[in-house]
Amino acid sequence: MQTAERTSEIKKELHNILNYWGRNTLDTNNGGFIGTIDNAEKKHYEAEKGSVMYGRILWTFSAAYLFEKNPDHLKIAKRAFEEIKTKFYNPETKGIYWSINADGTPKDTKNQIYALAFVIYGLSEFYKISENKEALDLAITLYHSIQNHSFDQKNKGYFEAYTQNWEEIEDMRLSEKDANEKKTMNTHLHIVEAFANLYLVWKNEDLKKNIIQILETIDEYFIDKESWHLKLFFDENWNEKKDVISYGHDIEAAWLLQWCAEVSEDENLIKKYQYYAVKMADATLEGLDEDGGLWYEFDPLENRLIAEKHWWPQAELWIGFVNAYQLTKDEKYLRVFQKNWEFTKKYIVDKENGEWFWGIDEHYQSMKKDKAGFWKCPYHNGRACLEILKRLQ
Repeated sequence: MQTAERTSEIKKELHNILNYWGRNTLDTNNGGFIGTIDNAEKKHYEAEKGSVMYGRILWTFSAAYLFEKNPDHLKIAKRAFEEIKTKFYNPETKGIYWSINADGTPKDTKNQIYALAFVIYGLSEFYKISENKEALDLAITLYHSIQNHSFDQKNKGYFEAYTQNWEEIEDMRLSEKDANEKKTMNTHLHIVEAFANLYLVWKNEDLKKNIIQILETIDEYFIDKESWHLKLFFDENWNEKKDVISYGHDIEAAWLLQWCAEVSEDENLIKKYQYYAVKMADATLEGLDEDGGLWYEFDPLENRLIAEKHWWPQAELWIGFVNAYQLTKDEKYLRVFQKNWEFTKKYIVDKENGEWFWGIDEHYQSMKKDKAGFWKCPYHNGRACLEILKRLQ
């Protein structure tokens, strides 16, 4: 298949994803977006709503509007912004509620730094299309909250979570599957992503220095220079808690950290992360199945493959491998993307209802998990489509 034909398919897929969210997820009962749509397309209007989901919707529809100037996308971005500003933001503590009830009242009031980062990421993108000063001011306020409360002055890096009043919290985990540790790769990756996007609209020198410092911290602790996989969990003193290999995070970090380095304009870091991007793409090949799909995780302690293929690692693979192709001009990376696109079309894309299924198991059975919800957002697959269109056009 020629590149022009493939980009035409990807453009169509982008519209399928965005149209699904515009058509199905608007909460006409309570405002904002429905908390959960399950695998059978049932809408759960009573479900709690997550700040990560809202930050990701804001980013996706802002980025889509920037790309295509579709006024419907701008409307959805504005809707997400209003909800974040009026329901998720806590003006007294300058934090973000982890979740709200369906009626818009706070539910889980903790400050999970990962969530603040995603809201900054979305607000920065929204500012690009709206020049709404309120959005930029809120992003800057949340940036200062992260710096004031989460940054480890002694050992560098960022702590995971706090109560709504910025006190220490016992359970710092993002989700039940995560280790309860104070510093994680996942949060650092998304803090630097958020800060880099904020720097594109707010050229603050301290912010730039912090982006560089996070990239140096990630380089020092989170990237294994022998395996080229990511180390995921650490305590406050940077003692590693061994865990799984996450193929999706490996390939997402491969291209995303390079982008953050490019935003920082630090030539040394740019060269370093371009080199890492190819090394980490090569390491990700270990998780590739013969059908072109990317496995979810591998547990080296138990020598066990977590034999599922979730939607989001496929999306991140597209960008990571096209990026590796752009850096090396080696067509093998392009072929990996092309084969994965065929896999994704066959098994992950919901051709009947739109959007993507959560994933499949090793027997190619669909996983009965959300189509839209707390963790299932249009960010990974929407961004993958946008990135591929920009890179291959």
